[in-house]
Amino acid sequence: MTLATLSDVLQPALRNGYAVAGVVTLGWEDMMAYVQAAEAENRPLILQAGPGCRAHTPLPVLGTMFRTLAEQATVPVVAHLDHGYSAEDCRIAIDCGFTSVMFDGSRKPIAENIAETAEIVQMAHKAGVSCEGEIGFVGYDGGEASNGTDPEEAARFARETGVDAMAVSVGNVHLQQDAGRGLDVDRIRAIEAVTDVPMVIHGGSGVPAEQRKLLAETSAISKYNIGTELRMAFGAVLRQAVTRDASRFDRNEILKEVIDPLSEATRAVLRTMGKMPG
Repeated sequence: MTLATLSDVLQPALRNGYAVAGVVTLGWEDMMAYVQAAEAENRPLILQAGPGCRAHTPLPVLGTMFRTLAEQATVPVVAHLDHGYSAEDCRIAIDCGFTSVMFDGSRKPIAENIAETAEIVQMAHKAGVSCEGEIGFVGYDGGEASNGTDPEEAARFARETGVDAMAVSVGNVHLQQDAGRGLDVDRIRAIEAVTDVPMVIHGGSGVPAEQRKLLAETSAISKYNIGTELRMAFGAVLRQAVTRDASRFDRNEILKEVIDPLSEATRAVLRTMGKMPG
């Protein structure tokens, strides 16, 4: 059994200069492909259930899927709730067997964000579960603008909440379909100078691969969330599988052709997470 908490995989990453991918899942086929890739690369993995995934599949089902894959895997796998917007979201995930929850209070005033996050951290830790929080707001490509993380606020947030990982806004945005201009390294250095909590980059798909790897190895960034990049890969191979033979109608027959190509795409992503020891 290799079911792990977020702290189980991020603390070694922080100490040894690499990052762990938090892959955004939507269904069983992509989950299988992601774990297959992690096993092939011999790297830990964080399976994430975000709001879009939860709108399609109930949390109890997702928890069972994540745990089933983790218990069969040869590498550590974290069952993680991504962007929980309330204590109730996080409580339900914990009850459903998730080993890590992310509470997103980033749109709230800092005092409110700290107070609510601290309560959820306490609830999670009591259950043996890790908790990620967010300070600063990570915006959306073509949507809400980002509000960059203030280093002093980050230090206060880490100190007063006790989070196991801290999502920061340092030039990253969600849903970016191509490599952007890169992250704000000066802001990253300023944040890591005042706290030793592992940092998380949401919107990791928009970070150029070279910078992703460099910062994984040389900064406190220990987790990159990867969603759009792999969803685009899934869509491309699914489109090929669907159109290859118009007489086919069995979804399992079609979807099984997606797993290996998606796994290969995921392996390429995992190699940008920095070199692991050994």
